[in-house]
Amino acid sequence: MRTALGVWFVFINAVAYLVMSDDKKRARLGKDRVPEKTLFLLAAVGGALGVWAAMYRKRHKTRHLSFKIGVPLLLFLNAMLYGYFWK
Repeated sequence: MRTALGVWFVFINAVAYLVMSDDKKRARLGKDRVPEKTLFLLAAVGGALGVWAAMYRKRHKTRHLSFKIGVPLLLFLNAMLYGYFWK
């Protein structure tokens, strides 16, 4: 169980980081964007750390109150769930 959870943690957070980074790139280029719903979904299914890291590393979505509050809350929830299932 721990191995699968560890693989999921790395995978989903890498995907979340890459999607946030791609959205920032699309924003700068004026292309179609990744819906915020998708970004929150990635955070909710375990990728909140990746979304949070990309937010501040890429300076993306940091002015949006929904992201400033929602992503840390999802990060806390992710930590609680990962901790619960890690045992």
